[in-house]
Amino acid sequence: MRVCALIVAAGRGTRAGGLRPKQWQFLGEMRVIDHSVAGFERHPKISDIAIVLHAGDMAEAAAFEARGITVVRGGAERSASVQAGLAALPDCDVVLIHDAARPCVNATVIDGVIEALHSHEGAAPGLAVTDALWTGNTDTVTGTQDRAGLFAAQTPQGFHRAAIIAAHVQYNGIAADDVAVARAAGMTVAITAGDADNIKITTPQDFARAARILEKTMDIRTGNGFDVHAFGAGDHVMLCGVKIPHDQGLVGHSDADVGLHTLTDAIYGALAAGDIGTHFPPSDPQWKGAQSHIFLRHAAEMARAQGFTLTHVDCTLICEHPKVGPHAQAMRDAVAEMIGIEVGRVSVKATTSERLGFTGRGEGIACMATATLVKS
Repeated sequence: MRVCALIVAAGRGTRAGGLRPKQWQFLGEMRVIDHSVAGFERHPKISDIAIVLHAGDMAEAAAFEARGITVVRGGAERSASVQAGLAALPDCDVVLIHDAARPCVNATVIDGVIEALHSHEGAAPGLAVTDALWTGNTDTVTGTQDRAGLFAAQTPQGFHRAAIIAAHVQYNGIAADDVAVARAAGMTVAITAGDADNIKITTPQDFARAARILEKTMDIRTGNGFDVHAFGAGDHVMLCGVKIPHDQGLVGHSDADVGLHTLTDAIYGALAAGDIGTHFPPSDPQWKGAQSHIFLRHAAEMARAQGFTLTHVDCTLICEHPKVGPHAQAMRDAVAEMIGIEVGRVSVKATTSERLGFTGRGEGIACMATATLVKS
């Protein structure tokens, strides 16, 4: 059974406060939507992911697409957004529809929904209501409500893909969720085990609660890299994937891109996975003259394969020349594309050693870098 995930992130969420909709606000090192997507990216049973974004947020699409995630523009109502997302997904047997505002979803909840779909048309996690329920007006209790048979609904809500597409097509009106759409079409929806930590961020106070939940399971890694290359014969240098004309080149076994080498080692360091020489030994002739983006992409893919999200990289080039400033933005763009994150999470800057040491004498370029990886 091929399983796809659809993350709905086109809402505005004004009750949560903040300058941006709640899905774009930060929880620790990552945004709410990043935590939500990561829960499905690292799940071994999820084959494909699509995200539905508001028209005003489509500038965020490129960073997700670089990670192999389909991004589609949402509609005026949630149902229209879900239909757009369902249409954009590749062919799959079942689809799990999840609210981006639930960043604490875990594998156990996802597994429960998938398992139930082997024998039901639909399945969704729920929590039995255990508190006493009142009816009331603004400030007084007007009555009580029997809690027997009541459940608090959660996501992801899973369905056989063809059935939920047909249900949305025939549904009229505004639905509370996709279970309501499915039931209106006569589908049977199983209730699977929810999780009290699988909260939906709705108010400003929910951010602090979600952060506490995520702190229990979050694995944050920081890695450092350092590299040096001497100047030699040549007419250009490669720095962070950008070819810069210069009266000398850099000496190295590959293309000697000291920036990419250092960033690569920073990621390997965060993973405790050695360095470039471990994975691409200079004794192997196939790497002679190789383009350094090969190394950086390998490190980024290794991080993702282990369930980590690259949240930030910072690279400092140390040299007297060439001047890095005019090329810094192109370098940031190149690195962001290579590792599949948004350019706002990539820092490239330069400094000199005040004419001290080998860099001060113009004999070469040094570089240091830091990479931050998060697994939640």
